[in-house]
Amino acid sequence: MKPMMPRQARSMALAAVLGGAIAAAAPASAEVRFGRNVYVGGHDFSHQTFNKKRRGVIHLYDRTPRNQGCTWRVDGRGGKVKVCHLRRR
Repeated sequence: MKPMMPRQARSMALAAVLGGAIAAAAPASAEVRFGRNVYVGGHDFSHQTFNKKRRGVIHLYDRTPRNQGCTWRVDGRGGKVKVCHLRRR
């Protein structure tokens, strides 16, 4: 025969299991904020914020790329993407 758990311990265990299930089911929401002196491939990316609606894609090349520079594009999901084609310094 199994020993019985006290009612308070049983409710706390149930709350922990439900809380973990809800946290696992919710999508992760992250935001990246670059501060001072942030360089990617030798290019300055200081004071820029990227999140779910405003994403960033950075392509680094050893030679000069055909479409050099950064542009904002629509991603088709209601957000924008900053696409950068940069030469590594």
